[in-house]
Amino acid sequence: MSTALLIGIAAVGSALVGLLLGRVVEQQRLKRRKADANSEAARILRSADQEVERIRRAAELSGKEEAYRAKQEWEREEARRREEVERAEGRVEERRNALDRKYDVLVEKARELETRDRDLGGRAEQLDRRTQDVARLEGQARQRLEALAGMSSEEALNKLIQGLEHEARARAANSIREIKETAKKEADREARNIIALAIQRIAADHTAESTVSVVSLPSDEMKGRIIGREGRNIRAFEQATGVDVIIDDTPEAVILSAFDPVRRETARLALDKLVADGRIHPGRIEEVVAKCRKEVEEGMVQAAEEILYQLGVHGIHPEIVKILGRLKYRTSYGQNQLLHSKEVAIVAGNMAAEMGLDAAMARRMAMLHDVGKGLTHEHEGTHVELGWNLCKKYGEPDQVLNAIRAHHDEEPHRYPETFLVTAADAVSGARPGARREMFETYVKRLERLEEIANDFEGVERCFAIQAGREVRVMVNPEAIDDAGMTELSDRIARRLEEELQYPGQIKVMVIRETRAVDFAR
Repeated sequence: MSTALLIGIAAVGSALVGLLLGRVVEQQRLKRRKADANSEAARILRSADQEVERIRRAAELSGKEEAYRAKQEWEREEARRREEVERAEGRVEERRNALDRKYDVLVEKARELETRDRDLGGRAEQLDRRTQDVARLEGQARQRLEALAGMSSEEALNKLIQGLEHEARARAANSIREIKETAKKEADREARNIIALAIQRIAADHTAESTVSVVSLPSDEMKGRIIGREGRNIRAFEQATGVDVIIDDTPEAVILSAFDPVRRETARLALDKLVADGRIHPGRIEEVVAKCRKEVEEGMVQAAEEILYQLGVHGIHPEIVKILGRLKYRTSYGQNQLLHSKEVAIVAGNMAAEMGLDAAMARRMAMLHDVGKGLTHEHEGTHVELGWNLCKKYGEPDQVLNAIRAHHDEEPHRYPETFLVTAADAVSGARPGARREMFETYVKRLERLEEIANDFEGVERCFAIQAGREVRVMVNPEAIDDAGMTELSDRIARRLEEELQYPGQIKVMVIRETRAVDFAR
């Protein structure tokens, strides 16, 4: 027991000793780590101090450089301002010297003016005295002349004024006649050259159109099939197309009559197809007419597009092109309006090219000047108003709008090309074979032409000749002298322009005759 106890005690003591030794070792290790940490902290602090010092020195250097640059910039700015101030002072000094010189000149002129005023004052007194002497002598001379002439000065003055007035009127009338004749010759010559060149470049062979179409048939037997049982086919055809079908004794032909050329063309195409197909009954008729109506509408647009392409007119809105295509079957006095617009565009474009104007714009203006006629069958209003609203809606330029209204004198011609469009429109409508005119309208226009000429004082009688292209006016020789003939012809021409609508121009010829009659007995 004592040995075991001793061994236990020895073990406990060894353990205690080991524990003490381990604790001593651990404390020493901790001391070493603390010493290392302290040394590391000291090193970091030294490094931080060094970095702070380096940054401080760099900042000082940068601040000094910035201050140096700012100083240099300020010195340069100061030098520049100093130079500007010196230049301004120089200019001020020059102006001061110039003003001083001008002041000296003005002072000298003022002295000269004072001297002249004194001289003029003396001369004015002399002139007043001379004027009084002249007035006195003039009065004496007037009294002597009145005594010699047997009339007062006022009577003589009035007679002199009347003579001078009559002579002045005669000379003015002669001068006006000479100027008008010279200007007319030159203007007519130049205008004829331009219009001739413009017209020579087109070959317009189309003439007035009628209101009927003739459809050829393979045989007279086909007439019965067109009529149908109890006339049902012809009634269905007329109801579908809106045209009158005239079947008479004309061999192998049927006549289609309608004032609407679109309906007439639709009916012609439909009847051609029905005759070629051979199947003619109400159902087939409606089907073919609907198809032909669509073909006619497409053909109208295609015709307008082809003409615009030929003329080099581009950028027109599709809706305007569609309305323009309707003119293919629109006539005015029998003249096809699409071909009329094309003809006007060619003539106006050629004249614009000859005169150095915008030929492309002239063609565009001419092509659209009557576009409103494609709307008159569907809308109320004149073709001028409808065309102007249509082109305004789709953004056409102001030149086109002016051409639409100005060619019927609804507004002034604001562009040179507008005058050309109006002239080309008159040329196209007035050429032989272009239009047909109703006889009653033609007669009324001639009667009105003579009435206007007869309204003027001094006119004995007048005659409209050459189909209304010329009016000859016979005047009373006692009421109208040679000088007054020029004024009368001008007044008649201006009134005709204001009150009549006519294609081309009207020549006004005034004739004055003096006849002496006696009898031998």
